[in-house]
Amino acid sequence: MTTRASMPRRFREMLRTGETFVQPGVFNAQSAQMAQAAGFKTVVASGYGISSTLLGKPDVGLVTLTEAAQVIGYICDAVGIPVLADGDTGYGNAINAMRTVDVLIKAGVGGLFIEDQVTPKRCGHVAGKEVVSREEAVGKYRAAVKVRDEMNPDVVLVARCDARGVTGGTILDTVERCKAYRDAGADVVFPEAVISRDELEQVVRAVDCPVVYNRTGVSPNMTLAEMREMRIFLVMNAGGPMRAAARAMWDYYQAFAREDAGLEARLKDAIKTHPIGDFHAFAGFPAIRKLEDEYLPKQDVQRKYQDSLGFKP
Repeated sequence: MTTRASMPRRFREMLRTGETFVQPGVFNAQSAQMAQAAGFKTVVASGYGISSTLLGKPDVGLVTLTEAAQVIGYICDAVGIPVLADGDTGYGNAINAMRTVDVLIKAGVGGLFIEDQVTPKRCGHVAGKEVVSREEAVGKYRAAVKVRDEMNPDVVLVARCDARGVTGGTILDTVERCKAYRDAGADVVFPEAVISRDELEQVVRAVDCPVVYNRTGVSPNMTLAEMREMRIFLVMNAGGPMRAAARAMWDYYQAFAREDAGLEARLKDAIKTHPIGDFHAFAGFPAIRKLEDEYLPKQDVQRKYQDSLGFKP
């Protein structure tokens, strides 16, 4: 039986295989369910996605830990695959990061990553980033490891390094920081915003641990075969689903403003054979009906459905 408690162990086992896993971004429970239905073995709860869809704001550190943890908890509850959580900067210094790890583990994550940016942070592929000193970042990861080990040592802790994207940032600084973060106890390193395959290979060669690659933005869109050749652990596509959803909603609202009631008739026919064509069934009403039949008084269930109008699962 799949439970929240089993997700860290499963994620840890995936890490030990040495295989490469593609990890799409999700921003709510339903998007995570769709990713799981597509066959993905793990997802990443995107901080950008949560900020954009929950607040309607860019990823510049405006989401609070409480807000993020609530959404991430819903995501963890909705799927039976490990969720990697975006822990931003740990929402402050090393002491704040300790509570962040505590809260996200309680939310049910299989793993989480914390970055070395200053607070407030911003999206890793947007200009204007700054990073804390290497010494401060190492202290933050050591503090995160302490809490993780006390709560559940199976939880996979990822150290994200944003040093390449800052003004004057170099791949050498990224390599040295990633090595230091590994020495501090991180299981996986995440060199964000590297700009070429050669740069990524430099990190992989220099750091003796699994690596996460965010295949988006300024970083090259390398193939899965190339990622496997380099033995990358996770290949993220954090923003793709968010952009696809935003585009679909934009197109719908524009068409609805033009066509009004005619749009509903046209779309109903166009998607009737699509997996979400019967949205009530897709949303899970049949499962609720089964639970009602099993646990509610039979006469009450019969009475409430007998002559009522609408979808009958």
